[in-house]
Amino acid sequence: MGKTVTKSNLPQKLCTTCRRPFTWRKKWARAWDEVKYCSARCRSEARRATNAK
Repeated sequence: MGKTVTKSNLPQKLCTTCRRPFTWRKKWARAWDEVKYCSARCRSEARRATNAK
């Protein structure tokens, strides 16, 4: 039998742009420490905010 992992047992972070919690994803396994944003939209909004200043 495979190892079952529930979503409640996965690590979470807060998005630096929208301040919403987001949960670990398998595609972020190698770079979880560097992940700051919950989505591409938040990442692009953060870039827009720094370029506007």
